[in-house]
Amino acid sequence: MVSVEIPFVFLTGFSSLSQESLTRLPGLSREVNVQEKDSRIRPLNWVSKSSPPPVQFLHHRRQLKYQGGFISNLSFDAKTFDPTTKDRSLELHKSAKVAWELGRKLWEELESRNFVIDSTENVNNGSERCPHLVSLSASEFLDHGNVMELPCGLTLGSYVTVVGKPRGTHPRTKSKVAFSQFIMELQGLRTVDGEEPPRILHFNPRLKGDWNRKPVIELNTCFRMQWGSALLCEGWKSEAYDETVDGEVKCEKWIRDDNNFSDESKLTWWLQRLVGQKKSLTVNWPFPFAENKLFVLTLSAGMEGYHVNVDGRHITSFPYRTGYTLEDATGLTLNGDIDVHAVFASSLPTSHPSDATQKNLEMSNQWKAPPLPGQPVDLFIGILSAGNHFAERMAIRKSWMQHNLVISSIVHVRFFVAVHPRKEVNVELKNEAEFFGDIVIVPYMDNYDLVVLKTVAICEYGARTVSAKFIMKCDDDTFVRVDAVMNEAKKVNGDRSFYIGNINYYHKPLRFGKWAVTYEEWPEEKYPPNANGPGYILSSDIALFIVFEFERHNLRLFKMEDVSMGMWVERFNRLKPVDYVHTIKFCQFGCIEDYYTAHYQSPRQMTCLWKKFQRQAKPQCCNMR
Repeated sequence: MVSVEIPFVFLTGFSSLSQESLTRLPGLSREVNVQEKDSRIRPLNWVSKSSPPPVQFLHHRRQLKYQGGFISNLSFDAKTFDPTTKDRSLELHKSAKVAWELGRKLWEELESRNFVIDSTENVNNGSERCPHLVSLSASEFLDHGNVMELPCGLTLGSYVTVVGKPRGTHPRTKSKVAFSQFIMELQGLRTVDGEEPPRILHFNPRLKGDWNRKPVIELNTCFRMQWGSALLCEGWKSEAYDETVDGEVKCEKWIRDDNNFSDESKLTWWLQRLVGQKKSLTVNWPFPFAENKLFVLTLSAGMEGYHVNVDGRHITSFPYRTGYTLEDATGLTLNGDIDVHAVFASSLPTSHPSDATQKNLEMSNQWKAPPLPGQPVDLFIGILSAGNHFAERMAIRKSWMQHNLVISSIVHVRFFVAVHPRKEVNVELKNEAEFFGDIVIVPYMDNYDLVVLKTVAICEYGARTVSAKFIMKCDDDTFVRVDAVMNEAKKVNGDRSFYIGNINYYHKPLRFGKWAVTYEEWPEEKYPPNANGPGYILSSDIALFIVFEFERHNLRLFKMEDVSMGMWVERFNRLKPVDYVHTIKFCQFGCIEDYYTAHYQSPRQMTCLWKKFQRQAKPQCCNMR
């Protein structure tokens, strides 16, 4: 018997294709004549009129490797990250190769249970007791990197006292303006590697150098580099109709003269006191901080917010904001133009905060994911998450993953997580994946610059495993209005390829600063149009194209995930026109009225948004951080 195998070749610019048996993707079985169609939104010069006919990206629906379905089927091998064959992204491929080898080894050890967790790694197991008070001298505070650790955070009635002295004014680099300011922050030090710690309270007195040339005090919060609305105290007492904090005004009054309480201002002050004074005497005080003058500041935690007293006098109060709790404040930092003499914290909680995995995870059958559907789904949502984001995943399971469209399997949702550097985190992650059935492990060592690999895995899972018509990518701090997203995707003609999100059309790379991109990494002067990373939707043919190119080792990778997606869609657009659909309702910076997605939402804000979504006809945001 003689058998002959004939390769299956498409009539396109592609040279070769895997010879495995293929079946058509549901929803894409009909040939589409695109020679007479142009992209609706994309400029025409981006689509070549002489481009070959569109590729019908077909697929073989493979079964999951594990019954629990938590290992990605994305094909990794030694050639995938071969740095010798890559241009421009050479360093990224080197990093990816190392991460893949380490992650694969660590996960194989976990599967075989051939490893031992170091007891020193398994800290904060709940049996430890935290100190009731912490005190640091000036030298000790300096040795600790200007940080006082508060192991169990704060609780009601806790207070921190700082004894310090503001330094004299100094000119800022390349500026003749004199500056003098310092920053005190309560931070959440228990954060994910590579992330900025959340600023639970930001207290910034500016003695000199503010734009209005008057001393001010600014208070705020910041989560994942997203600042909330600032409270500015500029010397005017809060209005009577303004809300109070535990009965205290947000801002007290002081004499609006930043000239170190000069002789002229002293004279004016005494004249106002002695001439024409009313029956009730109002005492006005100078700005609470002065250059080279010692002060004693006390920060206390009340029922409704934080209170700041300086030298025994109330200065300002700041209400707690949704998304933060007192136990999150596990560190106090002081930086800027200040000499710290001593820091003292007391009335601290002695029991550990709820940062243990078993406290964040509610192991209830109620929150388990529906099984894999037996037929194609309309929408697949892949969520990027980090290994130790247990609280974030649990908040999503208990909020928007309870939408009827998800429960009924019309919409399918999965978390995509890479291998964590800490072994005990991977143990808990594996247990979580096995119990809830909604986690897909992408087997490489997690790295912020390699998030793009999770995005490719989302495309593979959505297009092949669940055969979704539409594929959405979002982050684990994104709240998704599932029905609104579905409706937005259905607005596009069913025969069209599309890319929906908050699209940047003229985004340029930064060449300096923390987020700098070198010319070796990206030589072009601007990025291709790309949707902001917290949430966007693709048609399934684009997702299949991305997976196909990745498996052919022909997909260029870039460390910015959203730019990478824009680059891949641009390549696909040369083969078949893509509808670029822009809407600001995929909110990048937080939450807006009538949002489709809300970004930078903490676990508590997820719960708040879900409750509002269930109660109100029109979606509303929770109060900002």
